[in-house]
Amino acid sequence: MVEIVKRNKALSVSPLKASQTIGAALAFLGFRRAIPMLHGSQGCTAFGKVFFVRHFREPIPLQTTAMDQVTTVMGSEDSVVEGLRTICEKNSPSLLGVPTTGLSETQGSDVGMAVAQFRTQCPQFDRVPVVPVSTPDFTGCLETGFAKAMEAIIATLVPPASDAGTLPGRRRRQVNVLVGASLTPGDLEELNDVIALFGLRPLLLPDLSDSLDGHLGDEDFSPLTIGGTDVAELQTLGDAVATLVVGRSMHKAADTLKTLTGVPDYRFDHLMGLPAMDSLIVALSEISGEPVPERLERQRAQLQDAMLDCHFMLGMSRLAVAGDPDLLHAFSEMLHGVGAGVVAAVSPVNAPILKDARVDSVKIGDLEDLESLARDNAAEVLICNSHGVESAERLGIPLLRAGFPQYDTLGGYQKTWIGYRGTRQTLFDLANIMLGLERGEIRPYRSELAQKPEYRQVDTHDATTTAAAGTRRH
Repeated sequence: MVEIVKRNKALSVSPLKASQTIGAALAFLGFRRAIPMLHGSQGCTAFGKVFFVRHFREPIPLQTTAMDQVTTVMGSEDSVVEGLRTICEKNSPSLLGVPTTGLSETQGSDVGMAVAQFRTQCPQFDRVPVVPVSTPDFTGCLETGFAKAMEAIIATLVPPASDAGTLPGRRRRQVNVLVGASLTPGDLEELNDVIALFGLRPLLLPDLSDSLDGHLGDEDFSPLTIGGTDVAELQTLGDAVATLVVGRSMHKAADTLKTLTGVPDYRFDHLMGLPAMDSLIVALSEISGEPVPERLERQRAQLQDAMLDCHFMLGMSRLAVAGDPDLLHAFSEMLHGVGAGVVAAVSPVNAPILKDARVDSVKIGDLEDLESLARDNAAEVLICNSHGVESAERLGIPLLRAGFPQYDTLGGYQKTWIGYRGTRQTLFDLANIMLGLERGEIRPYRSELAQKPEYRQVDTHDATTTAAAGTRRH
């Protein structure tokens, strides 16, 4: 049984977490022509936008209600109404998300009531979906905010089967894919390709691989997202043959979707490592009625070979991992599968999935806690987001960047961690780090008792004369 060690200090030193508000905004950014409007001060939005821009290296559409001293004291609902009206008039979005911040939650703002006022005062914009979601950044983390936003989107925009007339299985090739915050755009592209190999049509919810994958659009600038899942597709979720759910953090959203549509679902905690990916492949074969494609069989064999190649370096290695619960659990199981040990595990929040992690204990804390645990347990490698750079330097160990944000390197958002190919590359990356630490390689043995050869300097003229004489005798 994993021991969950709760916080024992009144502040965070080198915070690990990203806020719920950012997580909710990220979920909204996975839909086409969408924009999140954060209900809070300008600083709340600017702080989150900096992280997004530095991580994805892309312009990020974000708006704010710009709460000031007056609205904070006297009430901020009018700011929400005015902000929604302005965005609808100028941009005509397909989806408008309104996540709250710590300021508006502390002030006691009722964002749901504000949206109702907007509907009353501006009936001309009834066609624009508006989804409010409570995401105070003084609790939870990016993962929980992401999950809350998806639950709110489904509850607001997916019609019940009785009203929409949908029927599970009517679209025999459509598969709904509800994905958690731990998957990168690169992961989603890999997942999309794997599902398509079975002749199925995946509908990703949300689809960051189409909106934040780093592509250039036709327009020089767009105030809205330029890719992602079409909001109109949400009306068809009830006709899908099945729903795939990746990440235990998405279970509440999955429960809501199943209640509304009646579509059966298949749930996976993660897709890192051989057993986890095998479970997905078996499910896809069952859903499609098709055999496993030879391409996937080969990728599986390649991963098995990589596990054999890397076990010399990774077996009995000692790693420290910090991340949101789903990501931490995924890494712990994948590393356990190759004989590596997670000797220090830190999560910013508690979650039921942590009880199933392949570790002795999980500390609910910050990077100071991670650094202390890693030092006490002689960790050899640190796995964390870019906030862990200074900790790794002080510990004198390498850092493998994983999670959000990654602001001191390029392409972190596009790295693939899941699937047979993603797991294989992750093992190679870790094994190469270990090679740099001289783990797994047998160094030449030189006995201290062995006599050193004696070297005698030979005169060049004498050597030439001797050689010539020997030639004449021959």
